Amino acid sequence: MTDHQHHPVTFGVKTTPMRVGYQDVLRVWEEADELPEIADAWLWDHLMPIVGPKDGQILEGWTLLSALAARTRRLRLGLLVTSNRVREPAVLGKMAGTVDAVSGGRLIMGLGVGGTHQPAGAGGIAGENPALAEYQAYGLTLVPPAEGIARLAETVQILRRMWTEEVFDFHGRYYRLTGNRSEPKPARPGGPPLLIGGWGSRTLRLVAEHADIWNIPGPPHHPIAYLAERSAVLDAHCAAIGRDPRSITRSVQYIVSYEDPAADRRAVLELVAAGFGHIVLSLRSPYPPQAARWLVERIIAPVRAELPR
Repeated sequence: MTDHQHHPVTFGVKTTPMRVGYQDVLRVWEEADELPEIADAWLWDHLMPIVGPKDGQILEGWTLLSALAARTRRLRLGLLVTSNRVREPAVLGKMAGTVDAVSGGRLIMGLGVGGTHQPAGAGGIAGENPALAEYQAYGLTLVPPAEGIARLAETVQILRRMWTEEVFDFHGRYYRLTGNRSEPKPARPGGPPLLIGGWGSRTLRLVAEHADIWNIPGPPHHPIAYLAERSAVLDAHCAAIGRDPRSITRSVQYIVSYEDPAADRRAVLELVAAGFGHIVLSLRSPYPPQAARWLVERIIAPVRAELPR
């Protein structure tokens, strides 16, 4: 186990709301809310299916999160992760403040760059970007990666100021605010914990500078060796700015198989050994009956039993 893992391992559940209805998502969240082994629950931030058939229902992430915040009492909650390309930063800050108020201070602010495109001549196959169809369908614009990072950095500054200052102006390269006021302030002084998701080196620099939590998709999206290499890049960024890397929680998403919980347990133990102290167990739809309890009994409790005391 690496020296990043100096706190007890915590577990979350993610209900990817793709081709699934509100009542099914609510069922999992209400069940998880009664299980102390599950610390937090998560949604995503897409407007159309991004894998498989193009049809099927998807619920918008922040409005769904607000509804679930009102129906739960204990779970920390958020989006893995909010796309910075979908909403203006100050509007997003107001939405987040509202969900924090509804939830009694349980929000974790998950942020990511959102959809980007490679500049001309950068290689790749036209149309391979999974965000392209979604963004075109909703009138959203993809930006080059460097611009996406710069916009995300400005969003973080705006959110922090909305949550801590009575009134302020902001004049950035991409966003400008005059006389912003936002009340009520979040329940937590300074605002909700900030989670930034991603794996590019420039994103990891932002994590080192601003985030409380770093999240990355694990297997099957990224092999564990790659996660460890990205974690080392984050360490280097922390060293460059004089931040203790142990002050950043390493969080990873893992898609549960249902069919082979023993393999899931082995993978989770490998993730913990690689230094990830927050494991988000992502459920594919349709969610089986008592899905949250199944996670506790077949994955979380057996994994905990194998961890060092």
